[in-house]
Amino acid sequence: MVLIIQSLFADNVKLLKSEASKTAYQGVAIAIATVVFATGTVCYVNTGTISLEGLWSAQKHNIALWMLNCMPFVFGIWGQYSNSLIAYQAGAMIIDQTQELRTIANVLEKQTVYVTTHDRLTDLPTRAVFYDRVERVIVSAMSCPCRMSILLIDIENFNDIYDALGRNSSDLLLKQISTRLQGVSLKRDDVAKIDGSIFGVLLSEISDVGRAEEVARKIQKTMESPFNIYGLHVSIHSNVGIVHFPEHGEDVDALVQRAGVALHIAHKSDKGYATYEPSYDKHTPLRLTLISELRHAIERDALELFYQPQVSIKTGEVCGVEALLRWNHPAHGFVPPDEFVAMAERNRLVNQLTQWVLKRAFRDCANWHKQGLPIKVSVNLSVKDLHNPGLPDLISGMAVAAGIKPEWIILEITESSVMTEPERALEIIQKVHQMGYQFSIDDFGTGYSSLAYLKKLPLTEIKIDKSFVMDILTSENDAAIVKATVNLGHNLGLMVTAEGVESKEIMSKLMDYGCDVAQGYFLSKPVSVQNFNQWVSDSHWKIADHSPSPILRLVQ
Repeated sequence: MVLIIQSLFADNVKLLKSEASKTAYQGVAIAIATVVFATGTVCYVNTGTISLEGLWSAQKHNIALWMLNCMPFVFGIWGQYSNSLIAYQAGAMIIDQTQELRTIANVLEKQTVYVTTHDRLTDLPTRAVFYDRVERVIVSAMSCPCRMSILLIDIENFNDIYDALGRNSSDLLLKQISTRLQGVSLKRDDVAKIDGSIFGVLLSEISDVGRAEEVARKIQKTMESPFNIYGLHVSIHSNVGIVHFPEHGEDVDALVQRAGVALHIAHKSDKGYATYEPSYDKHTPLRLTLISELRHAIERDALELFYQPQVSIKTGEVCGVEALLRWNHPAHGFVPPDEFVAMAERNRLVNQLTQWVLKRAFRDCANWHKQGLPIKVSVNLSVKDLHNPGLPDLISGMAVAAGIKPEWIILEITESSVMTEPERALEIIQKVHQMGYQFSIDDFGTGYSSLAYLKKLPLTEIKIDKSFVMDILTSENDAAIVKATVNLGHNLGLMVTAEGVESKEIMSKLMDYGCDVAQGYFLSKPVSVQNFNQWVSDSHWKIADHSPSPILRLVQ
């Protein structure tokens, strides 16, 4: 950096000297012209004419001309000296101003960074900084096991104070609360403003979990003294939620979420603070811990695939199964797929979830074919999957690893998933179809559909939603919808599967309508792989020598 500044300084000096020397040269030229003019004038006055002898005589005998002859040299030397001084002074001023600007820029940059990482009102670290500190402690625990506690503090009556006293008074209250919290904590950076009137306290490297409750009691004690707000003595009611690492979670999201659950319990507690327990989760309707635990369930292979058989209505042969994802949570029990799949889509976890499902379904399908069961497996894809450009490569790689053929798999999509971003979804669907995979429209009739896009899809099958099928014996409207859908599917050259077949009578009615495949509790509930194999052995339904070929004309 010093060399750069020195080089810049030298270049500036050279530039300024060259500009200043022009003026000095002009002065020398003027001085020489003055000497010539003065000498010529003296010669003319003395001799009446201008000649070399007259000029020499004038120079020889006129002392004033001698002095005038020295002026060009004086001008030149003095000009160069003055120019050098000016150039060095100007260059130094430029360097000083540049350095000053850099200093100001560095200060502004530091201030900008500080503002983005600290709350302007309380001057405490923000939630992002707090999360980062917790994450660092967790990472360091991998090499050196340690304990840690997180406390969330909420001011229960803060909204009442805000409504009664206004924003300025409530802001002053938050400043005073942050000062008291910093007094309780050993380190200033261990306290952070999480959101609104919620503060966080990090207790790192503690040897006893009882230390966290001791700090919680100190916080309660500290907050008991009234706050002086513009002459008014205001009392607050604080609650504290406590979690411990690693007992209550192994990542910052799980820990903070569970601290929020404990804080919810603390609101109802006489003590004003509570330590998280797994049993508390049932008290929060939002189930804040699910998304973090779903991620761990995927990584630890703690999910399950159940399979529901599909039977050809005409032949009574088992022609396929639909793979249905199941999650038996250790605390919540069975979690509905609609609930946790939607969470996965919102939290960008759906790609990992789809990868797990495809891997397991492909593996089970390959095993069935090795056992001589020519069964097709239908796998559901989510909206996000159809917007993932890496889906074709993912399917291709997993198929090779499992040893399956594309014709053994049917990928189920919904009308809404296609219509969200139709052009993008169609592009990915076409790529996968060109690899040899078949597609089915699931829950047909329940979503927004467009026949203009529907005819562009490379479909093999449409599945009538169970909400129409279950009541075809009692509802003329549902019966008409099912019959019309079967006719539409056949006219488009598609196989038609009916979901929700709950009785023999419904299956008979579907046979009258010409429906191809049935799926529902009348045949079997969704079962695990082991139970499906047993069902195949015990069932009176036949196993097809080969899966029924779909109508060959695909919709283009």
